[in-house]
Amino acid sequence: MSLELVRGRADDSVADRPFRQGVIVFRMAEPESTFAGAIDAHTHLMPPRLMRAIRESLSASMGWEFPHPADRDGVETVLREAGVAEYVVLPYAHRPGVARELNEWVIETTGASERAVPFATVHAGDEDPRAVAQAAFDGGARGLKFHCPVQGFGPADQRIEGALTAAAERDRPALFHAGSGPASLDSPHVGAEAFERVVEQHPDLRVACAHLGTYDWSAFVGLAREHDTVFLDTAFACSPTAADTAAAVGVDYEPDDVPDAVFEELAGQILYGSDYPNVPHPYADERRRLLARSLSATATEQLFRGAAERFLGR
Repeated sequence: MSLELVRGRADDSVADRPFRQGVIVFRMAEPESTFAGAIDAHTHLMPPRLMRAIRESLSASMGWEFPHPADRDGVETVLREAGVAEYVVLPYAHRPGVARELNEWVIETTGASERAVPFATVHAGDEDPRAVAQAAFDGGARGLKFHCPVQGFGPADQRIEGALTAAAERDRPALFHAGSGPASLDSPHVGAEAFERVVEQHPDLRVACAHLGTYDWSAFVGLAREHDTVFLDTAFACSPTAADTAAAVGVDYEPDDVPDAVFEELAGQILYGSDYPNVPHPYADERRRLLARSLSATATEQLFRGAAERFLGR
């Protein structure tokens, strides 16, 4: 590990630059460029009003604060400086009737970026979810995102069947927040059983569960073992915030509960994700914990790059 010296700037984030002395910033450089060229498979860009509402909700329910920029240029600068080559942008429609406009905003906002990979969303209550998905794919969306607890329906809800079929027909993947973390224990719309039904109904569709399914991680790992079309992302689940959040909701969970052997066995199916910028910790912290694991070169490459390439159908 080498020591990198960086001149401080007025817009330096204290959260992402942890040690400073005067105008000189000292930070530890990443180990041997292992992270360089990474694909972050779980990030968010939202219209300003919606982003403010999401952050206010998370602050009220979780007590989190967000020291990170929320605009595309700010987010992309942080990710680029960290070594991220591409980042997947995940929207979700909190109510029926807004998905089409939200998808258009995401596609337009990311259009000038060479790093952003836009996904789209639909709501089960939309008049024609399949048509919303198809329009987004025609516009350049590379997949679908669903946030089951927030949207209020499960991954196997028949109302989104047409959208998922459209995704499979266009070789586009789908990513679901279908697990219990960070704070979805009481949601009736999460769980490995419902997620498994989607896998069985759409055997050719690549599907990912966000956050490793967190507190139900072992069940979702089991599904990934059985189906090579199942992926899991690491967002939150491997972060320094996870243990305290789990304790706050009455769950005994530590990121190290997920052994290195899982990352080795499922190399090519576990995706690096951060949930940036809607996280309370510095962007560097989650990847450092992952880099600190004793993983083989193959598993590390798959975690930070290869699995995302496969999930995206490249």
